[in-house]
Amino acid sequence: MGQDIRLKASDGFELGAYRADPTSAPKGAVVVIQEIFGVNQHIRAVCDRLVKEGYVAIAPSIFDRITPNFQSGYSPDEVAEARKFVANPDFPAMLRDSQAAIDAVKSVGPVGIIGFCLGGSIAYAAATKLNGLSAAIGYYGGAIIRFADDKPAVPTQLHFGEKDAGIPLSDVETIKSKRPEIEVFVYPGAQHGFHCDERASYDKASADIAWPRSMEFFGKHLKK
Repeated sequence: MGQDIRLKASDGFELGAYRADPTSAPKGAVVVIQEIFGVNQHIRAVCDRLVKEGYVAIAPSIFDRITPNFQSGYSPDEVAEARKFVANPDFPAMLRDSQAAIDAVKSVGPVGIIGFCLGGSIAYAAATKLNGLSAAIGYYGGAIIRFADDKPAVPTQLHFGEKDAGIPLSDVETIKSKRPEIEVFVYPGAQHGFHCDERASYDKASADIAWPRSMEFFGKHLKK
């Protein structure tokens, strides 16, 4: 549905991205921030799904500074390899690359950002630090707790799995207490990655609630 394009960040670095556009006039645009597995088949599918909702969707390859065009599956070996990218994540660089994606689509209308796993943390940080956004959604971002003292400048919604082995519910409660203005949802029995239908941790019941909830949130806040 979409195509691979190039973006240029504020520091001059060029990175890849996947962009998909609806056939009719878009309602706005959504920047999709990847998990640790790159702009792979699943992230492209999320973009294509957003196009069906009426949005331009763009997913910047935020690992291009380390390994250009990195894409991974979800086998144990692939997960172990992908985790190397976040042993010491360069959040400022990933935010610069996210800003480049925002800038590339802001002409079409209001821009939202949605991220998963690592991308969920970046989506939250983007809501507090970047320009040109109207709404932000983060799914199971483990580093959000590190940024929770920073107040988002735009409406923000977060999704967590109750049984996420990497994000204790105490972290979620801390985020709630520090940021009462944010919508936070916890899905009973759901694990990390519950939204990705290619992962063993996929939880269809939770995903089928979270996605419409996310689209309703964007529908409310991404208005021309």
